[in-house]
Amino acid sequence: MVTGSSATPANQSEDCAAGPTPRCRQLIDMSLDPDKAFNTPAAELDSLRLAAAQELFALRVEQIPLLKKRAQDAHIERITSFADLVPLLFAHTVYKSYPQALFDKGRWQAMLQWMQTLAVSDLSNVDLANVKDVDDFVERLWAAGHAVLTTSGSSGKISFLVHTMQDRALKTRHIKHTQAWPFTEPSKQRAIFWFGPMRGRNSAVELAISNEENWGRPGKTRALDERPLLISEVSKSAAIRKKLADGVATPEEIEAFESEQKDKAEASARELAALIDELLDRRHEPLFIYSGWAQQLMVRDRARERGIPDGDFHPDTILLAGGGVKGLRVPDDYREQVGAFYGSVTKLGVYGMTEMAQLMPRCNGNRYHIPPGLILLVLDQTGDRLLGKQDEVDGKLTGRVGFLDLLYEGRWGGLITGDKATLDMSDRCACGHAGPTILDTVARYSQLGEDDHIGCAGTIDSYVRAGLSS
Repeated sequence: MVTGSSATPANQSEDCAAGPTPRCRQLIDMSLDPDKAFNTPAAELDSLRLAAAQELFALRVEQIPLLKKRAQDAHIERITSFADLVPLLFAHTVYKSYPQALFDKGRWQAMLQWMQTLAVSDLSNVDLANVKDVDDFVERLWAAGHAVLTTSGSSGKISFLVHTMQDRALKTRHIKHTQAWPFTEPSKQRAIFWFGPMRGRNSAVELAISNEENWGRPGKTRALDERPLLISEVSKSAAIRKKLADGVATPEEIEAFESEQKDKAEASARELAALIDELLDRRHEPLFIYSGWAQQLMVRDRARERGIPDGDFHPDTILLAGGGVKGLRVPDDYREQVGAFYGSVTKLGVYGMTEMAQLMPRCNGNRYHIPPGLILLVLDQTGDRLLGKQDEVDGKLTGRVGFLDLLYEGRWGGLITGDKATLDMSDRCACGHAGPTILDTVARYSQLGEDDHIGCAGTIDSYVRAGLSS
């Protein structure tokens, strides 16, 4: 049985200070009543958002060296329009912009110096004496009060995201009140089936822990992997995959990697089969199920092997399936097949990413709604220009997603993503709630085979290098 206790659960107090400034708090707290929050006209929200953005910028520009440098070079002194935010958004690669040699050689003091260019808090209190590896490095950060999370490193490098414990508490609170909107409200009566690990300093693990805190019946959580997710193992695997992709892996490295992957795959297959059978055994209980789409097709196939019909789940079960399917052999209608298998259970959907605290819930009209405390920006493909009325086609804007998340106190929440999305500018969604809304067609530029170059990425990297050499 797995719980999130080892990962320092977030404090879920409803009266914790929400956001770093008064106007940020006002907007973030609106999500405590999502029916009202997602039914407030955009014009009313945008005036508040613009004022909050200026309030937050005035605070962060004096705290985060990289933001200050960016603002100076762009000649931005105040946020007077949403277009003023565009030059201040960091490329999504910035949180893995450290020189790879620092990571590979364990130069943890230099890694800390890199991290400080992006962080609000003073990181100089971290004890780096005799750090063994990257996992030890991250644990030292946590021990000093800095809740740093890592990402999967699928591109070959690990991202490091500085949080505070307040950030974690507010993220958990936001998920509690908005993730299941408008279908149901959270209650701690469901067994959690999480098709992934639930221990470790990882962004996906953090989401698992938040959902366990919000939805889980005490002692009834079941995860795919009971071992801690170690950054050193993830980064090692990502590095060799990149070498394979680049054609520079040695025969010895390839042989060792393939042998290790075979052993892991066999163990994972056994663990996954056991988890699926336990889920099916308990299908008449209220469950909260999270997994990738391909895993859910495996659940469906195993159910058919056991003679279990479609729709044979407790009606209070919640399904949250997601993740990409690139490179996986799945049918074109995989979502519909999974939906038909589970029947009338509540099927949730959210749009967001590891760098975003305030995820966007999907309504029953299959549109994603934007929380009041999130400023969503649709940019041109290079991320250099904010799209406007002149760029609309049939009342919709299609481009690169950028955003400023007003929740964070640990870092600047402005980012240019790798996602291409369409924003319907209508004042009202088909579900009856206020717009604009994002269509359920979001995809990464890289997966679409389109140019994923972000104009500011090279400039921001040069700022980082300059900061490390000063």
